[in-house]
Amino acid sequence: MKTISAAEANRHFSEVLREATRGQTILITSRGRPVATLGPASERPQIRAAAKAALLARLGKRKVSGARNWTRADLYGDEQ
Repeated sequence: MKTISAAEANRHFSEVLREATRGQTILITSRGRPVATLGPASERPQIRAAAKAALLARLGKRKVSGARNWTRADLYGDEQ
């Protein structure tokens, strides 16, 4: 994974997009801290779907803990 600063990404945005189109994932930093990841759009939905499926499978194997006696109003402070 390539790492570049936000300023550099801004100056060379077209080039960064071409790299992402070719399959490269780019980590964008601001003041040395990671703030965004840019990569090919075609693989994002597949990665997200696989991660979601893995999470749901893992959660499905766990026992439910705690009471589930709350309502939507309790969560969001809705007045009925």
